[in-house]
Amino acid sequence: MAQEKVYSPQEIRLKNSQGLGGKRAGRILEGFQGSRPVIDIERGKYFTESFRQTEGQPLVLRWAKALYHYAENATVYVDDDQLIAGRAGREGRYGILYPELDGDFLDETIRSLPERDSSPFDITDEDAEYIINEISPYWKGRTFHEALAAAIPEDTRRYTYNDDEELTSRFIVNETASFRSSIQWVHDYETPLKIGFNGIKAQAQQKLAELNEFSPVDNTEKRPFLEAVIITADAIIIWANRHAELAEQKASAETDERRKRELTELARICRKVPAEPADSFYEAVQSQWFIQLFSRVEQKTGTIISNGRMDQYLYPYYKADKEKGLIDEDGAEELLECVWVAMAQYIDLYLSKAGGAFNEGYAHWEAVTIGGQTPDGRDAVNELTYIFLRSKREFPLNYPDLAARIHTRSSERYLYEVAETIKDGSGFPKLINDKEVVPLLLAKGAKFDEAYDYSVSGCAECRMPNRDTFTSPCAYINFAAALEMTVYNGRMLKYGDEVIGLQTGEAEDFHSFDEFLNAYLRQQKNFMKQAFIQQHEIIRLRAEHFASPLGSSLHKLCMEQMKDIHQPHIKGGIVLGYFEFIGYGTVVDSLATIKKVVFEDKRLTLAELKEAMQHNFEGYEPIRQLVKNAPAYGNNDSYPDEIGKLLDRELLEFTGKYSKELGVHLDLRYVPFTSNVPFGKVVSATPNGRLAYLPLSDGSSAS
Repeated sequence: MAQEKVYSPQEIRLKNSQGLGGKRAGRILEGFQGSRPVIDIERGKYFTESFRQTEGQPLVLRWAKALYHYAENATVYVDDDQLIAGRAGREGRYGILYPELDGDFLDETIRSLPERDSSPFDITDEDAEYIINEISPYWKGRTFHEALAAAIPEDTRRYTYNDDEELTSRFIVNETASFRSSIQWVHDYETPLKIGFNGIKAQAQQKLAELNEFSPVDNTEKRPFLEAVIITADAIIIWANRHAELAEQKASAETDERRKRELTELARICRKVPAEPADSFYEAVQSQWFIQLFSRVEQKTGTIISNGRMDQYLYPYYKADKEKGLIDEDGAEELLECVWVAMAQYIDLYLSKAGGAFNEGYAHWEAVTIGGQTPDGRDAVNELTYIFLRSKREFPLNYPDLAARIHTRSSERYLYEVAETIKDGSGFPKLINDKEVVPLLLAKGAKFDEAYDYSVSGCAECRMPNRDTFTSPCAYINFAAALEMTVYNGRMLKYGDEVIGLQTGEAEDFHSFDEFLNAYLRQQKNFMKQAFIQQHEIIRLRAEHFASPLGSSLHKLCMEQMKDIHQPHIKGGIVLGYFEFIGYGTVVDSLATIKKVVFEDKRLTLAELKEAMQHNFEGYEPIRQLVKNAPAYGNNDSYPDEIGKLLDRELLEFTGKYSKELGVHLDLRYVPFTSNVPFGKVVSATPNGRLAYLPLSDGSSAS
């Protein structure tokens, strides 16, 4: 029976419109649009083979050798009609394996992936057998997931996992580190474009030659790091050359003269980059894509590695080619869209039930940042910026995740073009205000030139190449669950009579709003306590389980100190993280409802409201309509807004006090994305009239 196609909202929009018409990107897209993603096992296979052979060696060296083994053996691809070479998995939409994260339960979950409700993946019987017999057995007892689950105290585990195997989340205080090795990240792409990986290799070789042969630190820490950088540089060059060989083979067999010329040129470029500096726009785009793609092979970083400020580091190549008459706007746009369709084929694979349900659908955020300011504070918009905007209007998929930086000196033309792109209906670009972000980064310790040069990464994180260092993924916290525990004295209807939270008293015994609010704040503070305990253990364990020789080679501080980016306390680095408030609008509205309707207007008692909630308002519609008409956040009403500000202050005071113990700048974040859906599935009816198990409010939005 043919597999039913699965389309994203953007794909449906494209399918029902003129879309890309006869453009090259449209033709490529038609080949996989709506197809179910397939698991490609090669990354997991070759990493496992290599790790078996390198037991006892420094972790950073083991990682580099695994990358080299993959580069030598993994299948390479040059897709039909494509101008850009490279993918990290098989044809169509694909996901890849990271068994070092969660390989301990691969054998238990792999066969169920095609049938699961959230983000299903297909897999062949042969590949499933290989995972069960060859990959999973090696990683049992070695994964980050197992180490973290064992380290989390029992009291904290109660808020985190819903089973003894720690495979399903309670969606209360949700750890995210066991299915990603760090939060979102952006490389310094400019350096490899300028000097190539042979240049990076030469830097490492020079540093290696200068080490003190008698120093224990040089011999046990710096030497393995530098050797790993050299091996990794060789690996990505070998990988690119294998793409060149395939392009040459395809060119030899090609009968269409135009396609033969395209393949011959692609082969030439893959022979050159990323080994050597890029000298043209085409070479720079291909080099960047190889780096971006090999980063996905190296590790699972957040949802993805960001593309950084592409309109800035690619512009010199575009400008030079245009002045020579070698490229025009249409040619540049076509190359970029070849990258976009390559991005669209990679799907972030979450293996556990917790990970699979974490985001509804096949979400990924390959951020591209445009606009903003130069490091010396001038407006950074250029010709290429407008090509990115035009491409987004003409290529209305959510790849890439386009972010437009704006500031007080942004031109009218730029703002107009951004607005026109948003009006087009694809939801892009998202707007990032330099007036807010730059002072925040300065307050965290950045210099002006670093703060002006930030890039968006992931949903809305702001990263500074060569200054930020890796941050372990932080908790996503369901504060609507804290509210429910306040109503039900530490319990949630979803989990029956089990006491999960603090027993702060029965609802009937609260005689004032202040009493109820203080009980809620105790639950909220307890949730934060559990999140920070999780974070402490995550940070402690990370360097024992992950290394990033590629990412480290693209970070000046790591190269200067000869230290892997996963190691804690890189001198001069700024470690920026966040925890996520899930259900903010739901909580604020619920508290405002209790304050106004119950304790001020006395339209009903808290016991009556609780009874209606227990019945999901069935048979209590007058009460539901009453609470739904209470003051609500998001209406420019100071009544609920003051409650929201109070919650915000309480959380920021907590993070300000205890983040120092973690060595991380942890902030509060309200980012709208799909996790409010699965988190809502554990929360019963709420005092604001929301029905049981429906989505919670989205990010900082109103409920």
